[in-house]
Amino acid sequence: MNDQDGFLQKAYSVVDVSETRAFYEDWAATYDREIAENGYATPRRCAEALSEFLSDKDAPILDVGCGTGLSGVALAEAGFRTIDGNDLSAEMLKAAAARKGLYRKLWEADLNDPFPFEPGQYAAITAMGVLATSHAPASTIDDILAALASGGLFVFSLNDHTLQDPSYEARLVEYLDTGAARLLFKDYGDHLPGIDMKSNVYVLEKA
Repeated sequence: MNDQDGFLQKAYSVVDVSETRAFYEDWAATYDREIAENGYATPRRCAEALSEFLSDKDAPILDVGCGTGLSGVALAEAGFRTIDGNDLSAEMLKAAAARKGLYRKLWEADLNDPFPFEPGQYAAITAMGVLATSHAPASTIDDILAALASGGLFVFSLNDHTLQDPSYEARLVEYLDTGAARLLFKDYGDHLPGIDMKSNVYVLEKA
């Protein structure tokens, strides 16, 4: 079941960061229901992929663009216990905070200083369903890898809509070709089956 008149059908038409923030502020109250109705599969796929390469379940993980916390739930279900999160939307963060005991710390993302901590504070950084032209451009890959220490893991997804923009995979290929990162995992599978959308899930290790 999917709501053709809901927010999901409009999510890929927002054009910039300020519009994206406002859109998700409005969607926060019904986000979980609408996403669940469409079978949102990417968080589980990302968390399971991370679990293959990070055996320490107490290792700190940053859930970038955590939204209402569905990605954090997937990480917790995969056994991870130390999860922080950030997001552009204060309303989404309120919903994430309501999931008591899930996140150690939450903060509203500042695009001028997206990672206000010394590199290497997190064993892994995730961006589940986050990278998209209007939400987070390909340069976000640079920012996240810069926030990791050598050996740190970056788990992210690119859905069919985002894969139409070649800049994301081009940026990924540049890191792999120069040896700055190593691709541990790539899998194409369900993203939102309710609207027949799939995604690639990736796990990168910073060199």
